[in-house]
Amino acid sequence: MQPSITFFSGFNPNDLLFLGQAALRTLWISLLAISIGSLMGIIFGWLLSVSKNVGAFTLASILDVFRSVPLIIQLVLFFNFAPMIGLRLDPFDAGLIVLTVYTSALVANVARGGIEAVGVAMRRAARSLGMTYWQDMRYVVWPIGLRAVFPAWVGVALGVMKDSALVSVLGYVELLKASQILITRTQETILILAVAGAFYFALSYPISLYASRLEERWKQ
Repeated sequence: MQPSITFFSGFNPNDLLFLGQAALRTLWISLLAISIGSLMGIIFGWLLSVSKNVGAFTLASILDVFRSVPLIIQLVLFFNFAPMIGLRLDPFDAGLIVLTVYTSALVANVARGGIEAVGVAMRRAARSLGMTYWQDMRYVVWPIGLRAVFPAWVGVALGVMKDSALVSVLGYVELLKASQILITRTQETILILAVAGAFYFALSYPISLYASRLEERWKQ
């Protein structure tokens, strides 16, 4: 009698380690996209707030495209279009570029809202005290404006961290892709998705908790 062949095996500690490594990859691509995208978004938001010409209208239209088109479509189109223009990108690089631009488009409106939240009278008072434009931006506009829109930015950051799961369509083995691999092998869908959800919570909750404490500190 020939021994039976087992195609599926149960969930084991090595699989938990595999998911943990995938969670770190999710954290890494998310942190890079959020950091670079936020910086770009602040610059774009400033350009939108100070420019009322055709250039600002064009920039706003481009950013609207990235905000409106579903992220998964942007990922697939860019990953397949990049080789046509000579760019040889792996799934991580392609996903990071798209996530960064997507983040910058979301943060741009948040940053513009923060700048415009500072009243004209306050800005005139700063200038009347002898501040230059950039001193006004540094010591008046940004401290007040960024505090006003900080909760919105936190929402964007948490959303981008969850949206990073879509990079899995390019073959990047982040948390969702790792979960799909293990589900295919173990057939333990509920258990693996529950563990993956716990990892996502572990990545997101510290950000939310720190943001809440920071807001409370600012109110004192």
